[in-house]
Amino acid sequence: MLSGNNLVMLDPASLIAINMEKLIVLSNALKTIVTWAGKASAWLAIALMLTIVLDVTLRHWFVIGSTRLQELEWHLHGGLFLMCMGWAFVHGTHVRIELLSDRLKSRSKIWLELLGCLFFLIPYVSVTLYFALDYAATSFSYNEASPSLTGLGARWIIKYVMVAGLISLVLAGIARLLDCILYLSGYMATPESIHLIEPKNRVGNNKI
Repeated sequence: MLSGNNLVMLDPASLIAINMEKLIVLSNALKTIVTWAGKASAWLAIALMLTIVLDVTLRHWFVIGSTRLQELEWHLHGGLFLMCMGWAFVHGTHVRIELLSDRLKSRSKIWLELLGCLFFLIPYVSVTLYFALDYAATSFSYNEASPSLTGLGARWIIKYVMVAGLISLVLAGIARLLDCILYLSGYMATPESIHLIEPKNRVGNNKI
């Protein structure tokens, strides 16, 4: 490495440490983006609640049905779910069905998470994103609208929201993958920092 006019040689351990610091910065940046997108989208829950209340009120008290309100409800619900997937995943608040990992030690759980992100989550969501981009672009090209004459127009908007949600989930998966690598390399102190293990179940840094 060059420093001014002097040539500074770094040992392999120093180079690894520098690279790990870069991974930490990248992981934190990805988590910040995903968290911001999720928190911003969480406000859709209020809009969804108000839309449902308005729809029910109009139907029950005034016998007025609105296809646009009904479609807006599932648009808002879809946007809320899609844009918060990555946020939930990166903070470990998504639903988990633990059939095997509950019996594993902390280090084994991290390995399982790493392999799951590397070979399942990231590839699967990336392939889905590839087709979703074409799906949304096709919808935009002919300005797709609701098949109902009284429904909402510009249906391509919710399809591009789906694309944004998948991008957020891919970024969350990459951030989780990096966190697993950092933990297994000794650059992350506890498995709780990856939101895989609750503090009350902490089993330390045991190996398989």
